[in-house]
Amino acid sequence: SSRVFIASIVLLAFLAISEGMSLRSLGVEQHCRCIQTESKPIGRHIAKVEIIPPNSHCEETEIIATLKKTGQEVCLDPEAPWVKKV
Repeated sequence: SSRVFIASIVLLAFLAISEGMSLRSLGVEQHCRCIQTESKPIGRHIAKVEIIPPNSHCEETEIIATLKKTGQEVCLDPEAPWVKKV
C-alpha cells in the first residue's frame, strides 16, 4: 500500500541522515577538505603538516599545514617542488 511505501521512504531517509551525522561526529570527512591549494613557499610559517591520503570521500592526496602564528589551516599543492621536500 502507499502507507507502507511512504513509511519505507521516511525510514530510509532517516537512516541516511543519521549515518551521515554519526560519521561527522566521529570526525570523518565526507568530502575533500581542500578546495584551493597554496603553491608559494611558506615553509618557515608552518607549525604542523597533516597528510591525508586518497580515500572513499576524496580522490586527491591532501596536505594541510597549520600556521605557527594564527593556527590557520592552509592546503598545500602536493605538486609544488617545495611541498615535496617537506
